[in-house]
Amino acid sequence: MKLRLHAFEAASRANGPGVRAVLWTQGCSLGCVGCFNPETHDGGGGEELDVEALVGRVRRLAGGIAGVTVSGGEPLQQARPVMEFLRRVRAETGLSALLFTGFTWDEVARMPEAAGIAGCVDVLIAGRFEAARRRATGLCGSANKEVRFFSARYGPADLAGVPVAEAWIEAGGEVRVSGIDPPALRDRRA
Repeated sequence: MKLRLHAFEAASRANGPGVRAVLWTQGCSLGCVGCFNPETHDGGGGEELDVEALVGRVRRLAGGIAGVTVSGGEPLQQARPVMEFLRRVRAETGLSALLFTGFTWDEVARMPEAAGIAGCVDVLIAGRFEAARRRATGLCGSANKEVRFFSARYGPADLAGVPVAEAWIEAGGEVRVSGIDPPALRDRRA
């Protein structure tokens, strides 16, 4: 089974409690105004990877991370491979899982894959980003977001303790940012 992926980060602190592997899926048709990840919207972009290969990456990291976070793009527009990935991570590693979706909980609950979410996701953050209701705390970009806890692993205090942003400086000087409220970077070349 294939999953279209925008990016993978092996060690993030701003995408859920503790150090986490993060997958950003590629493709989103929801069109939230002010989305932080517009480069993930094109469904033909990114790269297509086997779920098996992604599970293998996470398995190799399992001793050094608290869990995985799946964000986007819109992960549930690839619900079958995303849920297969999360089921396998849970079964093979026992790591925690956090899932961001722009769909509301009511929309998610109507999806055929919804029945499996509680068994492989600890925290679901649901709802479209609404710039006018910007919040950027507790892993919620806007006040309309609904947080569902499906296990006792985490609670509101755990989400409140997550840094709002982080940055990585690549060997070539490229700066990447992530988190619920990362700073906007401008090209500062002379």
